[in-house]
Amino acid sequence: MANIREIRNRIRSVRNTAKVTRAMEMIAASKMRRSQQRLIAGRPYSETITEVIGHITAEASGGGDDTHPLMIIREPKRIRVIHVTPDRGLCGGLVGNLNRSLAKFIGGQDLPVDSVVIGRKGRDFTSRSNIEIRLAFADMGDTPSLADIEEIAEVVISDYENGDVDEVHISYSKFISTVVQQPTIRKLLPVEPVDVASNTGGYIYEPNPVQILDSLLPKFVQVQIYHAILESIGSEHSARMVAMSSATDNATE
Repeated sequence: MANIREIRNRIRSVRNTAKVTRAMEMIAASKMRRSQQRLIAGRPYSETITEVIGHITAEASGGGDDTHPLMIIREPKRIRVIHVTPDRGLCGGLVGNLNRSLAKFIGGQDLPVDSVVIGRKGRDFTSRSNIEIRLAFADMGDTPSLADIEEIAEVVISDYENGDVDEVHISYSKFISTVVQQPTIRKLLPVEPVDVASNTGGYIYEPNPVQILDSLLPKFVQVQIYHAILESIGSEHSARMVAMSSATDNATE
């Protein structure tokens, strides 16, 4: 049976743990609010550029030599996944859910799959799982800029245009609410046109859709990667705040 000194030491240790987790909860809450503001502010831009790109690609998808390289649909022989994860842990099941989602996606493919990894947790997982890593990026911070994403977008676009990969997907945690973060994998390349017949809005393009796509499509890819990172950052801080709040309650109890 534990003596009084051991019990007091245990109480003191748990109280100190509660102080640490409480501090981490408050820091995560502060970062969560800022990251949520950034991702919510960026969502209308991301959604609008996706809609506009869809209309332009529908106008310019006549085939032939005028088809933009990022719109060319090839018989898939190799697939790439851009895997976005946090650099740090202590955020509940977020990292595990993301990595399991990636493993399930790769396991369902009959083709070779390589990865571009953003975040230490994803880099460690893909390395342990023997998933080929084309490039790995870490320490993006909580406030990345579009310029920070430029190198990633350039590598992805170049490899797709050169035929090194035939499909590109992006894996990230979509922020739903403070307590809900959804692992998401969606296709990034090739860019596919939308059904313009189902849309009532009309657009007039100058000088023409093909020339617009030449300058706009690379930026579109960059924005999609950037917004996925913002979604992941918001999800990370939300999950960490909830996890630290739960740890504090457990220690107090």
